[in-house]
Amino acid sequence: MPVDLTGPLMASFRRAKKAYEKALAEGDYETARRKALECARILKQLAKHDPYGRSSYLAKARKWEDLAKGLEEGRIPKREVKVTSEGTDEDELRTYVMGLIARSNVKWGDIGGLEDVKRLLMETVVVSALQRPEAVQPWKGVLLFGPPGTGKTLLASAAAGSLNATFFSVKASNVLSKYFGESAKIISALYEVAREKAPSIVFVDEVDALTTRRSGETSEASRRMLSTFLAELDGFQDKGSDVLVLTLAATNTPWDLDEAVLSRFPRRIYVPLPDEKATKEIIKINTRGLDISRLDLDAIAEESVRRLYSGRDIKNLCQEAVWNMIREENRDLHKLAELPYEELKKRSLRTRPLEMRDFEEAFKKIKSPLTRRDVERYEKWAEEFGG
Repeated sequence: MPVDLTGPLMASFRRAKKAYEKALAEGDYETARRKALECARILKQLAKHDPYGRSSYLAKARKWEDLAKGLEEGRIPKREVKVTSEGTDEDELRTYVMGLIARSNVKWGDIGGLEDVKRLLMETVVVSALQRPEAVQPWKGVLLFGPPGTGKTLLASAAAGSLNATFFSVKASNVLSKYFGESAKIISALYEVAREKAPSIVFVDEVDALTTRRSGETSEASRRMLSTFLAELDGFQDKGSDVLVLTLAATNTPWDLDEAVLSRFPRRIYVPLPDEKATKEIIKINTRGLDISRLDLDAIAEESVRRLYSGRDIKNLCQEAVWNMIREENRDLHKLAELPYEELKKRSLRTRPLEMRDFEEAFKKIKSPLTRRDVERYEKWAEEFGG
């Protein structure tokens, strides 16, 4: 499939336009003239790559050429001329992308278990930041795959938190539904802002929804969006620079990913269900501040593994057990709902040590959606395509 350069070209256009506006504001009219001509050239290239918007791009290119000619003849524009693609407000797109930045305070120690997975990801992050020989090329894209609830999002948050990097938390719905038909432009704006705010980690959750296998029924807008995403993952704009923009993507269905996408994620890390050791660590993390000395953690972990619990399931298990204890110790808790907030702040919950019967009740309510066959499918894919 030919690579659609619409996204990268639009990013170049925005940079040239900003340089034009800056030069104009500073009275540097020769630089403004050259930048206006650069804008016109880029728009003509866009016309070649986007036949649907050809006439619109060419018309806008002529406006920029007129601006350059006017500057050459000493006619200074009295106001800023806003030229954007197909009516898109680039400021609105950038504002929207900025809203995807999330603050991450998660550290590696906040994640129970997954020692091999953490080591691989930590190596990737460290090598990306270190000074290194030219032959040592860091991974630009890392794919985290595995069953739902195994900690993929938490791992991405820890990677960003450890680097103190700008963390962009992106779900497929953020790109596909906010601006119908403008997904490619959102992706371009996303990576442009990520480069500006580097070091950055772009975490794309549910990446399969963006990049499922192409077919004849795929819309032109979807193909354009995918091509732009692939071009950004190639990172050709960053070659020769020390800008750190690492893309972490997560999926529960790696077998649905487009082959071209898989090739952009040479580092593919399987995030499995927790084993007994990891399960005990997760239980300790999710019962901090409570007395768990009466619990048989080995027995709870063994039962959790048998039931194919994910990290999220274990967290929910602990919550159910804690609430079982809370309800027993605070029989009339619901009656306090009649009190005002300030009065409630003066009171405290009664607690007791967690006991095995709390977890026995919790096991009755927490069900895993996975089967042994599901797990075997992940393991097989990891053997064939993981790396």
